[in-house]
Amino acid sequence: MTALALTGTIVLALAGALTALPGRLRVGLAAQAAGIALLGVAGAATLFTGESLGAEFRAGASPALGLDRLSGFFLALLAVTAVPTLVYARAYLRPDAASRATGALAAPFLLSLAGVIAARDAVTFLAFWELMTLVPAAAILALRRDADVRSAVQAYVAITHLGGAGVWIAMLGLAMPGTVGATLVSIAALIGFGTKAGLVPLHSWLPRAHPVAPAPFSALMSGMMVKVALYGLIRVEFEWLGTPPRWLGFALLGAGLLSALGGVLWALMQQDLKRLLAYSTIENVGIVVTALGASILLTDPVWAAFAFAAALLHIANHAVFKVLLFLGAGSFERATGGLNLDRLGGLARRMPWTGAAFGIGCLAIAGVPPLNGFVSEWLTLQSLAHLAFDGPLGAGLAGAVALAVVAATAALALLCFVKVGGLVLLGTPRREETAAATESPREMRAALLVLAALCVGLGLAPGALIPTLAGLAPGDLGFASDSLGLALPGTGSLPTWGLLLALAAATAGLVRLRGSRRAAPTPTWACGQPPSPTLHWTSAGFTKPLRLVLEALLRPRRELEVVREGGIVQRIAYSREVASPADRLLYRPAISAGLRGAAVARRLQTGNVRTYAAYLLALVIVLLALVRVGALG
Repeated sequence: MTALALTGTIVLALAGALTALPGRLRVGLAAQAAGIALLGVAGAATLFTGESLGAEFRAGASPALGLDRLSGFFLALLAVTAVPTLVYARAYLRPDAASRATGALAAPFLLSLAGVIAARDAVTFLAFWELMTLVPAAAILALRRDADVRSAVQAYVAITHLGGAGVWIAMLGLAMPGTVGATLVSIAALIGFGTKAGLVPLHSWLPRAHPVAPAPFSALMSGMMVKVALYGLIRVEFEWLGTPPRWLGFALLGAGLLSALGGVLWALMQQDLKRLLAYSTIENVGIVVTALGASILLTDPVWAAFAFAAALLHIANHAVFKVLLFLGAGSFERATGGLNLDRLGGLARRMPWTGAAFGIGCLAIAGVPPLNGFVSEWLTLQSLAHLAFDGPLGAGLAGAVALAVVAATAALALLCFVKVGGLVLLGTPRREETAAATESPREMRAALLVLAALCVGLGLAPGALIPTLAGLAPGDLGFASDSLGLALPGTGSLPTWGLLLALAAATAGLVRLRGSRRAAPTPTWACGQPPSPTLHWTSAGFTKPLRLVLEALLRPRRELEVVREGGIVQRIAYSREVASPADRLLYRPAISAGLRGAAVARRLQTGNVRTYAAYLLALVIVLLALVRVGALG
């Protein structure tokens, strides 16, 4: 396996250089797919055989790499998502210099993700961590450099680096045992990795950066980069620091619930498809972190392992269907020229293969059985139910609240993606560009269909994976399963194939009842007006009742412009914005304070040499005074 992993790394690195050459974009991307596939095979072999490769984690600064079962899981997942993405990019990227640069940057991005997963010392981990942050920024700017994109990239780099200071503190504390307390390392890791994972309130970079990235990069950023951040959180908190304390369980539970509910609420309010998907990533990261918190608080080791497995399974499921949805959004954007939900519609007829795959992704992320999203959310809810009913008083109350919040989150996610599916795939086109859309090229369709098939397969046969994932929990209990479905102690089972057969039978029954009858098409009544796309259901129409109920929390900002000529209304323009509370209460005041401080500091820069000499003299006097009183040795 070591030789396979090294071969994959070398092939991936050389393929990145090949991709940058004129006329070699498609060949280079295919070679990148082969390289990451070899790494994925090595990771899968490590996961299922239990044979570790390379070094164990060690203190100090000497470089070390290695793979164990947890690393193997994430490396295999990286390959499962990256290979279809690279195949998709062969048709998505155009053969110009900017696209070649973007395609070439995919290789160092994937290498950095794999490097974080395989790092076994602090220096190597931090080096790959910084590369993982900077490469997507360069890829975004390689294709687009307008003011909005530069602003989004600046926010991404600034927030992730400020929050990423926690990663540095945690890793350097682990590298130098005894210099930093375990509690400080744990808090720093939660802040640092939570920022990159998109936990509320450290999430504001995510809905800014993901929508402006090219589709392959936005898919990998949302599908895998945030998962690698969760890998770092799991590795530090659950393994390198030893047994996690109970306070960490409550902290993870709180941060997860806030992110899950906040993410889905703000996803519902979005009109841009990629921005909506970015907020949905925050929601799903919240569900994962909630399950991790439950695994710490559960006193039954079997159910603690199942909660841990639920977190890992949801990581895998979200990676698959979120890559599918971002790539589908890229296909729609290429075909229609935009992703405003109120300007799409009818794409299931015009792009049937892409629409079908995207529809499966919507059903999966909405938690509809028997697809993969339902299985991991069901397992999470079962774990929270056991925490609520079987845990101590404090943990039980927390589990009951978490159970209610995750259930509400699942319901809101269903509403969100009913909105997405209806506005994107169904109905009639709302503008000429959408009406003229045509199906995507073959490679783009193939990538989407493979990912859609994975959503179905992971939903129908979770029992093939869950015992292995439960075995990755602290204190390996050695689970075994002889069923492709999901059997849990004390709760019965989830008969996934039975669900499939029941749904198939219900569908066949409805089709039979319908018979050959067809509704006769008739003109739409629009109160005497000629029907037009502006009268169709909009994104705001789906969420208006919810916005009215939660107006005190959401605080929507509306602008209405009425243009009259001769007393007659000629045009009405309406716009709305629902800003994130984190932006309103945290980031905007912090930016304003920083700018005010910078304005004050700027006055010190007089450009006068004598003034600077006076500053130095004052500094020397202060230092001498500190030495005199013994403050400095």
